[in-house]
Amino acid sequence: MMSSPALAASSSLLPFNCREKHCAGLFPSFSRRCGTKITLSASSQQKGFRFAIASSAPRSNGSVKDLSEAETAPQLYSWPDKKKPRICILGGGFGGLYTALRLESLEWPDDKKPQVLLVDQSERFVFKPMLYELLTGEVDAWEIAPRFSDLLANTSVLFHQDKAKLLYPSDHYGPTQSSLGGTVLLESGLLVEYDWLVLALGAESKLDVVPGAVEFALPFSTLEDAHKVDRKLKTLERKNFRKESLIRVVVVGCGYSGVELAATVSERLQDRGIVQAINVETTICPNAPPGNREAAIKVLTSRKVELLLGYVVHCIRRAVDAEHDSEKYILELQPAQRGSQSQTVEADLVLWTVGNKYLLPKLEPEDRPHELPLNARGQAETDENLRVKGHPRIFAVGDSCALRESNGRLLPATAQVAFQQADFAGWNLWAAINDRPLLPFKFQNLGEMITLGRNDAAISPSFIEGLTLEGPIGHTARKLAYLIRLPTDEHRLKVGISWLTKSAIDSVASLQSTLTKVLSNS
Repeated sequence: MMSSPALAASSSLLPFNCREKHCAGLFPSFSRRCGTKITLSASSQQKGFRFAIASSAPRSNGSVKDLSEAETAPQLYSWPDKKKPRICILGGGFGGLYTALRLESLEWPDDKKPQVLLVDQSERFVFKPMLYELLTGEVDAWEIAPRFSDLLANTSVLFHQDKAKLLYPSDHYGPTQSSLGGTVLLESGLLVEYDWLVLALGAESKLDVVPGAVEFALPFSTLEDAHKVDRKLKTLERKNFRKESLIRVVVVGCGYSGVELAATVSERLQDRGIVQAINVETTICPNAPPGNREAAIKVLTSRKVELLLGYVVHCIRRAVDAEHDSEKYILELQPAQRGSQSQTVEADLVLWTVGNKYLLPKLEPEDRPHELPLNARGQAETDENLRVKGHPRIFAVGDSCALRESNGRLLPATAQVAFQQADFAGWNLWAAINDRPLLPFKFQNLGEMITLGRNDAAISPSFIEGLTLEGPIGHTARKLAYLIRLPTDEHRLKVGISWLTKSAIDSVASLQSTLTKVLSNS
């Protein structure tokens, strides 16, 4: 059951009614195409509104054109309270959702407690580091991908399922009598005015760098991606059941994501398949702690994963196997360095884990480019307080944030960084609204974790140099660490009980299996 705030967020639509200059500034393309004056009128007898433009050009049918047939004007989102601060958060990943929950947890003066609107195109929050466990059946979808409406049911945070389309900030135009920080136009046509904005849009897989990758490779970064990969594996498993032919899976990329995926799929297929992993570097997980990398190499070797290191994928093409009535994919590999030969690799399934496409550049209007200071990747440049440079009312966290460490390197786009930035962003919003000093963000590296299968993982905590927890101990420690990091106490409790129950059932089943073997041998 969705909470009343969530219901209000999804249904609070009012006719778009604003000052003429403000409208023309937000939508100059309308005035350029159709005339010089924009007027908006709402009728009490009408559900909608009329969007009219008075043109200076002579027209045979009059000077006012009703655009209800040609253009769809935005509807203005109605905030519940007209006086309290309005915070809009774009993106419901680790950065966005945890910023909203942090704001909810803080103590506010009654007249300054903000209204928080969280906007995400999905109805579910996804705990991405545990997507791999969906392929092994170790977790259920509800455990790592709960609905926002359930997570926010006992909070005042509003949720609206939609996708950000255009951003019109107004906090960089100089002194103004209005406290309006800007507006966001959503794909549905809803226009959201905000006083404060948090950019937490994350990134999506970048497949368009290699011919054929978009058509024939599957990414692995969303819940939908995980379901697609799982369905494809099940199809291949059914088709190859009791056949001599092996299922061939190729994983492109050997960073953390690629190695975790290769380890998970190889464990699932066992002797029914062959997994190959391709990487441009001459090693896997080049930036990982040595203990994690060594543990990963040991597991991949034991599961006969073939590592093709020092190669780049030149193209992917499809080939029809008429004899077995199936499709195959051919990957042409080029050596990254001289001295190696080109190769071709055949696969039934290609999994892509290389490259990210950041989403902020899509928000810039064509007629107002460079509104945000973006780096070459498409991330917003921020100051030490996580505020976007030149925009004191916009904060950026997670993948949307380009913040550098003291050594000049960009902070990695990891869940750990997003967790910590969300905590600081929530506090700094509180400080800004209450006229208090903001805190500079300082990343504290707590260590790194990598899953290597159903009962295998490696953890290298930063506070004990040289220590790496491997195997079942690392697996248990990793699950406990992520259980603690789940979004709310209620969801944490439900998932904890579920995992404990599954563990008990597995233990009983293992004991029964052991007893059966002992009795059969006696």
